[in-house]
Amino acid sequence: MKRLFFGLLFTAVLAVFVAAWMYSVAKPASDDKNFRSFVIEKGTSASGVGDKLEKAGLIKNSLAFKLYLQFTGQSGKLQAGEFRLSPSMSLFQIVESLFKGPVELWVTIPEGLRREEIAAKFASGLDRDQVFIDEFLLASKGSEGALFPDTYLFQKDASASAIVAKMIKTFKSKTADLGGNEELTNDQRIVLASLIERETKTAAERPIVAGIIIKRFKAGWPLQIDASVQYAVGTAKNWWPILTLEDLKIDSRYNSYKFSGLPPTPIANPGMSSISAAFAPEASDYWYYIHDSDGRIHYAETLDGHNSNIRKYLSR
Repeated sequence: MKRLFFGLLFTAVLAVFVAAWMYSVAKPASDDKNFRSFVIEKGTSASGVGDKLEKAGLIKNSLAFKLYLQFTGQSGKLQAGEFRLSPSMSLFQIVESLFKGPVELWVTIPEGLRREEIAAKFASGLDRDQVFIDEFLLASKGSEGALFPDTYLFQKDASASAIVAKMIKTFKSKTADLGGNEELTNDQRIVLASLIERETKTAAERPIVAGIIIKRFKAGWPLQIDASVQYAVGTAKNWWPILTLEDLKIDSRYNSYKFSGLPPTPIANPGMSSISAAFAPEASDYWYYIHDSDGRIHYAETLDGHNSNIRKYLSR
C-alpha cells in the first residue's frame, strides 16, 4: 500500500513538474511582434520542424514542441509550405498557425509533362479549379518546352500567369550558359531535349540517344519517335496513349513516322539532364535503340541488328 501511495505521489509530482516546465517554455520566445517567413520543406519531420523553429528564435524549446505534438497526436500532420510566424506567439499559437495551413505551398512538377498536365498539377497542389487551368493554358500558349520542371513554392492564390512567368524565368536561368553548334539552333535543341525526355529512362543513355536522333535528322530519316505521335493524338483522357496503327497514319507534323525532321515544337517540358544531353550529344555507331519490358535500353548499328533486338527483347 505504501509503495502504491509513493508511486502515485511521485507520478503526481512529476506531472506538476512537467506541466510547470511546459507552461514556462511555451511562453513567447520574445516580445518581437514582427512576423517572419518560416518554410517547412517537404519531408521534414516534426522533430526537424521543432529544431528549426527553435533555431529561428520562434519558440523557446524544440523538445516542448515535439512533446506537445505527440501528446495531441498531431506529429504526422504538419504540411509543407511557407508560414508567417512571430516570436511573440506562444508555442500553442505557433502550433495552431502551423495547422491552419501554409500561406504558400510546395508543388513539384516532374520532368516530361506537357503543359496541360502541368496545369492540372498546379491546380491540384494549390487547390484551384478549372478556371485556373484555363488561365494557365492561355498564359503558357507557345511555351511548351520552357516550363521548367522543378519544385516551386507559391501562394495558394497565385495567378496562373505569375506561375508560368516563374517557370519560364527558371528555364532561362538554367539554360543561359548552354551553347550549341551549327548542327541545330537552340530552339531545335529544346525540341530534341523534349524527345529525349520522353524516349529515355536514365541519364546515362540520354547523350547516346541524342546522338542517334541527330544522326537520323541529318540523314533525312524519319525519326520514328512514338512520343511525338502521342503528343499529336493524346487527349485529356490519356495524354500519352499506347499507339495504334491508325495513330501512325495521322497527318500531323508531329507524326515522326510519316514526316522527316524534328517536330515543329517541343512535345513536353524536359529536365536538365535531357537538356544537357541535347546540347552535348554523344557520337556512336548506333542508328537504332529500343527499351525492353524492364526498361533497359538496347542499341543497334543496323536495321537487321535492330530487328534482332525487337525479336529478342520485345517479342516474348
